[in-house]
Amino acid sequence: MTLVAQLPQYRRIEQALRERIEALRPGDELPSDAELCAEFGVSRMTARNAMQRLAEEGLIVRHPGRGSYVAQPPVHRRADRLMTFSREMQRRGRIPTSRLLTREVRPSTRTEAASLEFAAGDPVVSVRRLRLADDVPIAMETAVLDPGVADVVMAADLVHGSLHEALARGGYVLRRGTGTITAEPASTEDSELLGVRPGEPLLVERRVILDTHGRRIEATESRYPGDRYALDVSFDVERPLGPDAPEPLAGG
Repeated sequence: MTLVAQLPQYRRIEQALRERIEALRPGDELPSDAELCAEFGVSRMTARNAMQRLAEEGLIVRHPGRGSYVAQPPVHRRADRLMTFSREMQRRGRIPTSRLLTREVRPSTRTEAASLEFAAGDPVVSVRRLRLADDVPIAMETAVLDPGVADVVMAADLVHGSLHEALARGGYVLRRGTGTITAEPASTEDSELLGVRPGEPLLVERRVILDTHGRRIEATESRYPGDRYALDVSFDVERPLGPDAPEPLAGG
């Protein structure tokens, strides 16, 4: 008996669909549950289980009443480099847009003030946007900025344009930053805006960005569904401690 024959029926369907997906493009339609039942001679529940596993891995998207389609692969970015979201999506052939949720000057919270090295309650410019690529939600982004940039930010096109490019045109050139990456469960708001289940793990990136003069201009939190965004990391391997530690081998 072959290994494939030993697999549960839903796993055999899943494996067959994985092979097909490799030859398809994002947006291509996949067989319906009824078509899979006829092709593989299984129950609708078995076919649905196979499709659900692929959906949970982010390989397909399912639209009730419309069908199942090959998903867009997740967007990747180097963790040691920050490119504007707009430029990042354009380089991948996708159309970036944003839904502007709030844009205001308001008192800072204690956490926001600490990030920008202000006193709690000092004013900040607050911008909250849902970032999309080809109309698919990619990130929920909240940025707080130094009030000195208020005139630039309040007048900028933040639906079709880039915040960082608007700052650069206003004479504020961002140069470097620091950040942390964690995983957090999706809130009710995340669920509604990003189209994920409440409690589903999100990739959360928090960063502080400085200008060419070393001033803290922006503190931002970006919340990404894990199946739509990824951060690639390059690193050096630290040599073991001790005089008898061997030299690292070439090529790892």
